[in-house]
This record gives sequence, structure tokens and C-alpha cells, in this order.
Amino acid sequence: MIQRVQTIFLLLTALCMGLMFGFPVWEKISLAQSQAVQVDAYQLTHYTFTGTDTAVQTEVLSTSSLWYIALLAGLSVVVALFAIFQYRNRLLQIKLGALNALLIGGTLIACTIATFQGDKLITNAEGEGHYMTGFWLPAVALVFNLLANRFIRRDELLVRSADRFR
Repeated sequence: MIQRVQTIFLLLTALCMGLMFGFPVWEKISLAQSQAVQVDAYQLTHYTFTGTDTAVQTEVLSTSSLWYIALLAGLSVVVALFAIFQYRNRLLQIKLGALNALLIGGTLIACTIATFQGDKLITNAEGEGHYMTGFWLPAVALVFNLLANRFIRRDELLVRSADRFR
């Protein structure tokens, strides 16, 4: 039963969370363009720019590890892939989907907290930071996960109604 529609949604969930490792989550550049802060799944990095317009050099001022974001995203990928192969036990699949929703939600919360930490690093900077692709991928993965759970629940109700007719 790997060809079911919820399998596609679970694969898309795992793909979105896996792609999060390769994209930045948030970035802010000061108005003077002398400093920048970038958050990704692994670390928060504070840069400074020096040099002329033709030869800009970047220097890393500080880095902070964000291993918990990578851990939550990685666990979410593993749970989604494991749930695909639990197609004979739909109730377990529903529970795994609920766990995965919590993991993805935790990833989004951890990313938001990391952006607030990064926002404090640039002092006297006007403007706002920009959420990048790595922030929106877990949100899309959450939608795919919810759709997968909906179709798993629909299958379970169909099986129960068929058992009632016997």
C-alpha cells in the first residue's frame, strides 16, 4: 500500500524538512551594510564587512551553535519516513503524524527564537530581518503532514465502516 496518497504527502514532508538543512532560515543586514547576521539549521553567524566596493572582505565576529534545530528537523525526517512503512497499522501512523507535527512545530519555534537572538546581535540597526526559504519549508512540511494525517484517518474510517457491514 505504498501507492496511497498519504505516502506522497509523507514523502513531501520528509523532503521539505530535509531541504531545510541546505537553506538559510533568516538573515539581517545593517543599513550601513557593515554587519550581517545569518541563521541556518546549524548555527547563527554574525559577520562584518570591510574593504572597498571592489574588494569586500567578510570576517566572522561570532557563531553560536543551533544544533537543536538540526536535531528537530532530522528527527522529523526520520519519523516521516518511518511512518510511510507503517501502512498496515494506521493508528500508529496517526500517532507518528501527531508526533511529527509536534517536531515540526518545535522546529518552527526554535527557528523563531534563533531569529530573535540574531536580531539582538546587530546594534543600532534599523530595518527588519528577512525570513528565508529555510523558515518556510517547515511550515509547508506541517501542511503536508496534516494532509497525510487526514488521509490516514479517512482510510481508518473506511476500514471500520467496511468491518461494520460484515
